[in-house]
Amino acid sequence: MTDRRSVLAAAGMAATALASASAPIPAFAAARKPADPKFPQGFLWGSATAAHQVEGNNVNSDVWAMEHANPTVYAEPSGDAANSFVLWPTDLDLVKGLGLNTYRFSLEWARIEPAKGQFSIAMLDHYKAMIDGCHARGLVPMVTFNHFTTPAWFAAQGGWSNAEAPSLFARYCDRAARHLAGGIGYATTLNEPNLSGLLDIVLPGDIGKRLLDADKAMQEAAAREHGVARFLPGNPLYVADPETVQANLLAGHKAGRDAIKAVRGDLPVGVSLAIIDDQAAGRNSLRDAMRAKLYRPWLEAARGNDFVGVQNYERSVWNDKGRLPAPAGAETNDVGSEIYPASLAGAARYAHEVSGVPIIVTEHGVNSADDTKRARLIPAALAELRLAMDDGIPVLGYCHWSLVDNFEWVFGYKPQFGLHTLDRTTFARTAKPSAAVLGAIARRNSL
Repeated sequence: MTDRRSVLAAAGMAATALASASAPIPAFAAARKPADPKFPQGFLWGSATAAHQVEGNNVNSDVWAMEHANPTVYAEPSGDAANSFVLWPTDLDLVKGLGLNTYRFSLEWARIEPAKGQFSIAMLDHYKAMIDGCHARGLVPMVTFNHFTTPAWFAAQGGWSNAEAPSLFARYCDRAARHLAGGIGYATTLNEPNLSGLLDIVLPGDIGKRLLDADKAMQEAAAREHGVARFLPGNPLYVADPETVQANLLAGHKAGRDAIKAVRGDLPVGVSLAIIDDQAAGRNSLRDAMRAKLYRPWLEAARGNDFVGVQNYERSVWNDKGRLPAPAGAETNDVGSEIYPASLAGAARYAHEVSGVPIIVTEHGVNSADDTKRARLIPAALAELRLAMDDGIPVLGYCHWSLVDNFEWVFGYKPQFGLHTLDRTTFARTAKPSAAVLGAIARRNSL
C-alpha cells in the first residue's frame, strides 16, 4: 500500500539510472496569455480530501489492517487523522470561507458496509448530513464512492483480484446511491484505478524491487492475521495478477457507474485517473507505449462517462531508454521531483483527446513544506489550464489537493499537500498563504 504521488516522484529521482542526463529535455516555455483570464460561469472551484486520510479511526478498512501489520511499511498509523469524521462541519466552513464553491470528499465503503452484506444506515446518514451541509453552505458536493480503501473483508477475499469484486462494488454503489444520490452534484466511482498493479512499469530497477517486496511482505502479514490465503488491499503496490485486477476494476467502474445512474440518471458520473503529463524526447520515445499501458484503457472506458477526473502532479519526459531526470536547476518538491506548472494542462489535453468527454481536475497540488511553492504553482498551472480551454478543451472545474495536511498513506503525516496546516493534538486547521491565492482566483472566477 503506498502513496502513488510519492512513489512516482521517487521514480523521477532515480531516473538517472535509466537514461542519459545529457539527453534533450523540453524546456518549459513562457506561455502565451489566455484570450480571456475569466473562467466560464459555473466553473467548479474546490478542494479535495479522502475519507481515510482525514476522518480517523477507520478500523474496518484494509489500510487500517495494513498499518498495524507486522511487518508494515507504514511510517505511522493514521490514528485520529484530522478527526474529520467529527469535524466535517469545520472542513466545510473552511471551503466556504476560502471562496470556493465545491468540496470533493469520499464515502468510506468500510464504514457503510463493515461486514459483507451488512449496510449501516447510521453511516449512510452521516454522509447524507455532509451532503446536506454542503448545500447549506452553497457548495457542490463532489463525491467519490471509493477512494482507495476497501473493507477489510473485501481485501481478505482477494480484493479486486476476486471475480466477485465488480458485482460487490456495484451492490455497494447501488445501496449508497439510493440513500445519497439525490443530493450529490458530481460522482466518481473509483480513485486512480488505472495505476493499480502497474506502478512497477514506471519504477526503476532496485527501488521498484524494494518497494514491491516490502509491500508483498506486508500483504502476507495481513493475510496471516486474517487467516486467509490472500489479503489484497484497494491501493496495492505489489499485485501478483495485474491483468485480472485491471479487468475487474474496469468492470467494477462500469457496473458501479450503471448502478448509480440507475438510481438517478441525471447525476454526472465519472472516474478519477492519475495522469502524468508524459512528453517525448528524441527518436523512438517510449512515451506513447507508456500512455497505452497506464491510461488508454481507462480513457477509452471513460467515453461512456459524463466526465473524466484528471489527477496530475508532475510530468515525465521519455526518450528511447526510459524516463529522463529533471532539468538542472528545476524547482522541486519535498521529494526532489520537478514542479512543472504546465503538466496539468498537458494531462487534461491528453485525457480529452482520448476520451472525448469533459474534464474535471479532481486533484492537483504539490508536496512542499515551503508554501511559497504552492502559492506560485496554483496561478501558473491555472493559467496553462485556461489556455487549454481557449484551445477547446472542455474543463468544468478544478479541485486542489488537499484542503488540509493529512495522512499520506505509507509516508504518514510528513508530506504536506494542504492549503491548511493540521495540529494533530487540537485538530486546529490554520490557513496557509496559498489558500488565499486559490480563494482570490475562485472569488473573481478569473486569473
